[in-house]
Amino acid sequence: MRIDHLAIDKWIAQNSRVLDLGCGDGSLLKHLSNSKQVHAYGLEISAEYIQACIEKGINVIEQDLDKGLENFKSDSFDTVIMSYTLQTMHYPDKVLRDMLRIGKEGIVTFPNFGHWNARLHLLFKGRMPVSTRLPYQWYNTPNIHFCTFRDFEKLCNEMKFNIVDHLVVSENTSSQILQKWKPNLFGETGIYRITRS
Repeated sequence: MRIDHLAIDKWIAQNSRVLDLGCGDGSLLKHLSNSKQVHAYGLEISAEYIQACIEKGINVIEQDLDKGLENFKSDSFDTVIMSYTLQTMHYPDKVLRDMLRIGKEGIVTFPNFGHWNARLHLLFKGRMPVSTRLPYQWYNTPNIHFCTFRDFEKLCNEMKFNIVDHLVVSENTSSQILQKWKPNLFGETGIYRITRS
């Protein structure tokens, strides 16, 4: 399992109603269904990923998140997850507002574009960084909004969302030690648990 999925698992209540926005191949929802017996639903736009979800027995709906979530009633879910999807949205602020309307709480994970590796890559190579976590070139990347932990926290403050909990995780061992000192510089992935004010 991905490192952010392991952290998300700890925040999900047993038998809760969970919606995953941009659920990919459904691996996280399948895990949560098995470990927490959640009532799991996913939204996905990729036909390939939708097929993978169906094969795993995940309830999935084809939907473009940028077009809104008006088809869901307020407080329909206990938790709405958006894992490594925020940076691909045209209107991330609108998607965040919608996710906290339809869910009692939200869990958002995203890559930290303020990570030291990205900064050095830009400084010394003068080109957009490419890594194992973000393996795309600037011209074919699905990532269109690059943010840091500080950017996300500022947006939550402006939108009057409460950050109930957050974690900074890294797969690199040296980063795991240094991220405690300077999370915005050394943390690879941010995981935020947010609610409405």
